[in-house]
Amino acid sequence: MLADLLKRGELVVSIYGLGYVGMALAAAWSYAGARVIGVDVDPAKVERINAGAIEYPERDVVDVLKQAWREGRLTATDDGVVASIKSHVKIVAVPVHLRKSPSSVDVDFSSLLSAVRAIGNGLKRGDLVIVESSVPPGTTEEVVKPTLENASGLAAEEDFYLAYSPERIMVGHAFKDIVENYPKVVAGVGPKSTEEAAELYRLIAKRGVITLRSPKEAEFEKLLEGVYRDVNIALANEMARLANALGISFKEAREAANSQPYSHVHKPGAGVGGNCIPVYPYFLLWTAAKFGVELPLTATARRINESQPSEVAYAALRAMLKHGINPATAKIAILGLAFRGDVDDTRESPTYGIVSTLVKMGIKPSQIVVHDPYVRSDAALAKWGIALTQSLDDAVRGADVVIVATDHTAYRMEASRLGRSIIIDARGVLIPDIEIYAIDAGRWP
Repeated sequence: MLADLLKRGELVVSIYGLGYVGMALAAAWSYAGARVIGVDVDPAKVERINAGAIEYPERDVVDVLKQAWREGRLTATDDGVVASIKSHVKIVAVPVHLRKSPSSVDVDFSSLLSAVRAIGNGLKRGDLVIVESSVPPGTTEEVVKPTLENASGLAAEEDFYLAYSPERIMVGHAFKDIVENYPKVVAGVGPKSTEEAAELYRLIAKRGVITLRSPKEAEFEKLLEGVYRDVNIALANEMARLANALGISFKEAREAANSQPYSHVHKPGAGVGGNCIPVYPYFLLWTAAKFGVELPLTATARRINESQPSEVAYAALRAMLKHGINPATAKIAILGLAFRGDVDDTRESPTYGIVSTLVKMGIKPSQIVVHDPYVRSDAALAKWGIALTQSLDDAVRGADVVIVATDHTAYRMEASRLGRSIIIDARGVLIPDIEIYAIDAGRWP
């Protein structure tokens, strides 16, 4: 079995896609003793890795990969076919994107198909392919399997093994999520594929392996995790609006409610970002439409969360008007560009929705400044002409309104440290030693 090669330190694993997920996977497999070939379409990233310049927001990932590089067990390439030829196990961690239009949302498999074709062109008998990308249910069997078979001339389960095993990480502790925190979910296209993948992951994941009956079931499981959180956050956002109208603290009520073991109400916020939770509901809605199944709760939750950045922007406008501040001349500081705290990941960040709404209101980009301690440049803000700074003092100096949009640890401070401006805390992170508007505290403009 392939697991025997890993035990002897002879297994070669190629990982397609060296983003947040791929780099964490590379570290986990390196840590287990595999030789890793990273595959990415970005030649600059490939060059940096081959030079030993490992970049990742987690120290343990950097340390493990630098050690593997020094030992000659980590290389990178942009040639996916060569990587497939040289490896026993191929792990797909490239994203599947959405194509949105005003009237529809479609799924874009182009990046996935590009990686899978390259793998197929180098596939050998006895190899194992594991898809870890989050995908609509049915993708492994209906998209990946025929593409691999057509490119290789080999048959899944007979000549090579094919399995789906969803990534279950959160950047900030991704390496520990794989190695220590969660069991690995695995499902092959047949029993032999399931066994090969499960035996390997039992050597990686200390919490063990959960095997499901089919890749479709495992694909659905991953999306179920995300849509649960999306619906829960939508509930929190909706109930926070009612609590504010009632003039009561949602935070206090939520904490009391969650003392009951069957209640797990999430926190309200500025919106939902990242490349996971905002995407997974659409994968399910897209799949459901093919079967004539309606998912009204899933769709409604997504609409609520997508409207939340605009709600924050309009709250800022209402506060300005209430306090006699002219929006046409007001300086607005937005704290946080990353979609969640203590990372530099800005994908689908609610801050973009806040900025977009403010600009549509007629507020000039020159009136807005965004602060983030982790993000040093941003193409979208630059296109708008909006300043981005790492200096909190510069951001809030002279600001008429301060909006806290991200729950960075750096923002867990007394509100008075942000000056005497109007403060809109859309993440409930500030210590309210002065009067502020906080989304979870019963006072919202």
